[in-house]
Amino acid sequence: MFCGVQRMQKLTFTLIVVLGTVSLGWGKATEGWKNLFDGSTLQGWVQKNGTAHYRVEDGAIVGRTTDGSPNSFLCTTEPYGDFILEFEVKCDPRLNSGVQIRSQAKEGSGRVNGPQVEIESTAAGGLSGYVYGEATGRGWLTPEEDRKRHTHFDDDGWNRYRVVARGPKIETWINGEKIGTLVDEQAAKTHPEGFIGLQVHGIGRGQGPYEVAWRNVRIQPQ
Repeated sequence: MFCGVQRMQKLTFTLIVVLGTVSLGWGKATEGWKNLFDGSTLQGWVQKNGTAHYRVEDGAIVGRTTDGSPNSFLCTTEPYGDFILEFEVKCDPRLNSGVQIRSQAKEGSGRVNGPQVEIESTAAGGLSGYVYGEATGRGWLTPEEDRKRHTHFDDDGWNRYRVVARGPKIETWINGEKIGTLVDEQAAKTHPEGFIGLQVHGIGRGQGPYEVAWRNVRIQPQ
């Protein structure tokens, strides 16, 4: 009987040690991450450009087009330089969108400009995950030869993005698949840091309305 009690105590101690180790592992896995969206409000965000409507619905930020509006952006109030950014996005296949990184607002006009990670349906061209220069005068920052059309973007569901920006290098993944690696010294000099921005692309009059939604938006500054 005594041996049985000792055995039970030893098993209990082992279980506590194992659970403690797992708990520590989980802590390290999430260490340094910051949620950019609290799931219920738009605190920490501000709209720049355009007249699209942003709202919170079912734990997601939903952007809705308005007739004839130019590009609209919901931007973080804090700037970021080197980081790992993760988010999920679901977009109407008829709408083009993107997420600005290290972006700025031009003096005077307030026009949002900087690198943009593309959000585009497979049906529309399959170029999601590559990097465009929003209002930079440079067009695509990812060279044409590196922009391979792909089918990793789910037109009808949620898509998991991962963006790693360190110095001149920007790497992107969609749904666990590596999309591209961009090394751009010029962009690193002109846009070393800036806000994160959620784009609702402009549409012509008589079109839409269309919606794009983001959730689980988090960042790990490097």
